[in-house]
Amino acid sequence: MNLKKTLNSSIKSIWIILKLVIPIYILAEILFYYNTLAYVSFLVEPFTSILGLPKEAALSIISGMFLNLYAAVAFAAPLDMSPQQWTVLAVFLGICHSLVVESVIMKKIGLSNTYSYLLRFFAGLIVAYLTTFIPASYFMSNINIEAFEEKSYDSLISLLQISAYNAFILSLKIIALITALIFIMDFIKTRDFIQKSGKNISKSFSILVGVFLGITYGAGILIEEAKGTSLSKKDIFFIGTFLMICHAIIEDTLLFVIFGADFTIIIAIRTVAAIIISYAMLYFFDKKYSKTTKQSI
Repeated sequence: MNLKKTLNSSIKSIWIILKLVIPIYILAEILFYYNTLAYVSFLVEPFTSILGLPKEAALSIISGMFLNLYAAVAFAAPLDMSPQQWTVLAVFLGICHSLVVESVIMKKIGLSNTYSYLLRFFAGLIVAYLTTFIPASYFMSNINIEAFEEKSYDSLISLLQISAYNAFILSLKIIALITALIFIMDFIKTRDFIQKSGKNISKSFSILVGVFLGITYGAGILIEEAKGTSLSKKDIFFIGTFLMICHAIIEDTLLFVIFGADFTIIIAIRTVAAIIISYAMLYFFDKKYSKTTKQSI
């Protein structure tokens, strides 16, 4: 393993992620502080009835879609929702959240913003809608609302200070984790017994990182792999599609479990949906690719 090359690769990947995450992280906090998205929450109110959610959940949905899940939970916490409703909200926002920053990251690996926005919104809506058909008796709840602390700031200066600190801590985590993962990935790829299956190793490793740690960390690996030859455009398309449906499966889910969402149902539905949707989209990708190839011939 070439340590110098691996270190350079990790630094480049870290820099790409940090310059995307930190500014948008702070911007999200500012938007949340000024309650800016309240003025456009009416746009998603029609979807709350489709999903069987109270209309007041519209602000939670719009905040989750364009900011993050912490903002979404903060707005949804005061609502008197059942375990089924919390689960439906968790399924939708688990798929369709932080669209701005995560779509920009996906753009770096070759997936367009339009594809990211449309896929995650409609996949989230459809999968969450299907969740509403599960009988209410199937949902298990273990509510512990005290475990969640809503953010509050005394002033804009306080917000900026705390946001800058949190962004710095996040940066350290990103640096440590992505560096470790890239070193592990490069070490694995240099082993003789997997040289012939390096592509499959890269593909599986990228998916596992994204599923358990999220798009931000998974993309750090994907960006590095996409620059090389180990993953094809088809592989990138499949992995990116899968991760947009099913990522950070534990951390994101637990945020909603605190308020009564069903942990098992959320994970099962998102995993199954990711598999089905990814292969369905891959089918259309193959058709488009084969058509393009024929036309060029």
